Parts: sequence; C-alpha cells; structure tokens
Amino acid sequence: MKLYESSVKNPVGTSLIFIGIVLIGILFYRQLPIDLYPEMDLNIISVMTTYSGAGADDVEANVTRPLEDALNSTENLKELTSQSRDGMSLIILQFDYGVPIDNIMNDVRDKIEMIYSFLPEGTEKPIIMKFSSDMIPVMTLSATAKESSDALYKILDDQVANPLNRIPGVGTVSVTGAPQREIQVNIIPEKLEGYNLSLEQVAQVIAAENTNIPAGNFDIGSQTYMLRLEGEFDDSRELNNIIVGNSQGHAIYLRDVAVVKDTVENRVQENYTNGQRSASIVVQKQSGANTVAIAQAVKEQIPLLQKNLPPDIKIETVMDTSDHIIASINSLLETIILALIIVGLVVLFFLGRWRATIIIMLAIPISLIGSFIYLYLTGSSLNIIS
Repeated sequence: MKLYESSVKNPVGTSLIFIGIVLIGILFYRQLPIDLYPEMDLNIISVMTTYSGAGADDVEANVTRPLEDALNSTENLKELTSQSRDGMSLIILQFDYGVPIDNIMNDVRDKIEMIYSFLPEGTEKPIIMKFSSDMIPVMTLSATAKESSDALYKILDDQVANPLNRIPGVGTVSVTGAPQREIQVNIIPEKLEGYNLSLEQVAQVIAAENTNIPAGNFDIGSQTYMLRLEGEFDDSRELNNIIVGNSQGHAIYLRDVAVVKDTVENRVQENYTNGQRSASIVVQKQSGANTVAIAQAVKEQIPLLQKNLPPDIKIETVMDTSDHIIASINSLLETIILALIIVGLVVLFFLGRWRATIIIMLAIPISLIGSFIYLYLTGSSLNIIS
C-alpha cells in the first residue's frame, strides 16, 4: 500500500521512473537478437562417416557397427539409430534433456578418436554435428546458369559464399547442388598389367606426389621463416608426368597407363528451380546473431555480387526466415493497437473519465517495453514465442 501511496503522492518521480523504463526498454530492444525460435539445443548429435566406394553391407559391417559399439557407452544416451548406405554411415544419438550437450560432444569426439584408427583404410574422418535452433538457415538462395554450369560451384564459392561469409553475424555459407570439379584418372587395365603395376601402387604414388610437405624453419637475423615444399598440382596436365614405376631402366609415366580427364562430378541428385537446374546457397547465422539484420545485409549484397558474376548466372531468394519474423512482429503490433483501442473504449464507456482511460492505455505498451529489459538482461532473443 505504501508503494501505491508514494507513487500517487509523487507524480513527477513516478513519471520519471516510467519514462526511464520506456527509454531503457527501447534502447535494449534495438540490441536484442531477433530470431524465429528461441535458442535451444535438441540434445541430438549426428555422426556422419564417408567410406567411398564401399557398398551398404560393407559400410554396415566395417564402419557403422564399430562406431555403434564405441558410442553405446556414452553417458545419458537415450536412443541410438543408424543408417548405412553406399559410401556413407549416419548415426543419430539422442540424449536426455537437461544434460550439458557440449560435454557430451567432447565425450563423443574422444570415443571416435579412439576407434578411428581401427576403421578401414580410406574411411574419412567422421563429421560430428549437434542439432540446435541455430541450424535453421537464415536464407536459402538459388543460382541458375546456362553456359557456366560446369564451373558454377567454384564461381559461387569464390564470388558469392566468401563475400557473404564476411557479413557480421554470419556463421557459415554453404554451396550445394552444383557439380564440383573432379580430376579423373582412368586406368587402362591392359597397359597396367603389361608394366606389372597394381592399381594400389599407382594410387599411392599419386597421393604422395600431390602433397605439400613442411620442410622446417630457418632463421635470418631475428626473423624465423617456415619452409614448405609445394607438391600439390595446379594443373591437371601435370599428373601425366608423374613417374609411377620403372620398366627395364625406363621410367613409366602416368600417361602411359592411364588417361587423365579434368571434368566435373556426375551427380545422382540434381536441384531445380522453376524447371532449371540450379545450385543452392544456404546462409546460417552465428549463435545469438540477429536474423533480420543478417537477412537484410544479405539482400543488400546480392545485387552487388550479381554484377561480378557471368551474365548467365542468376541468383534469387528461395526462402527467407526474416519474412516470417517480420510478419509475426507486425501481427503483434496490430494486436496491441487493437487491444489499446478496445481497452480504451471499454474503460471510457464504463468510467467516463479520459484521464483514467489514458493511464490504463499507457500501461499496456509500457509493460511490453519493460519486458524488453528482462529479455536483454537474461540473454534471450525476441522470437515468436517470447
């Protein structure tokens, strides 16, 4: 009661307090991250492992099962499911809610490190990912091309993905659906057999030649320089001159037993936009970043990037999460305005006093603006739930 009495007896002080709440609330609102959903971890971890050239049965027996045996002992594991396909193993781990997912990630990573050396040769390092609301893309762009389709991946990666990655708040920009460059070494079996060479020998030589090797350091005065022997090929034609063996004192070059072809990969699945083959550019944000601000920055960059692309490449927006967020905010504003009008009319009708009506109508937006202070101080975001 004393609080109410002091507020009524000191109208100036009370007014200043509410004005302060409004000003601070507006200030914090401008700094609040805006997102579609609140930030949350789903306590689900995926482990994806690639074993190129192996069938589904081989992947199941030699990759999936050893990984399952190692991961089954992870603490707080609720459910483990796996899929084995040609050349790929996917394991989904679901954990109890409330456990620290980052600690579990470290535990999963340690177990995979221990088992990795026992996996078949040629198995790539397992990719570990945790599922969270941050994985929802901010935007998905589509790029179509005609003459430049074979080089589309490199063009998009260099001239679109890299500039977009530099936008503040952007986490990753990935290009999918575009055929990537592929250097094919097509072995001629008859010639390989004639020189008494094996496929494994040729593969080992190519891998050894196409490698950069650190060669130590050397000092000049107070400066230390790192030496590196560059062995990676810049031109696919250089592969033809690799010596893969010897026959009667003569060197056997790769061109003697194989045909090197600089081409693009054959894709099993293709992306299409409006009936045209296309590639997708997926923009994801960093944790806690402002989705609306990032989407706006990406939209501003697209016309600038389009000018530097070949004329046959066209970029358009397929999905924009910020549209849903802005629509939700606009809907909220419309609801608040409607509520103010209805409350004002009802109070005015029953009380018949303008002063009381204005005070009650002001209480609604002040309470809403005050909630921005709470969201900011607790590190929460402004989303469709909050």
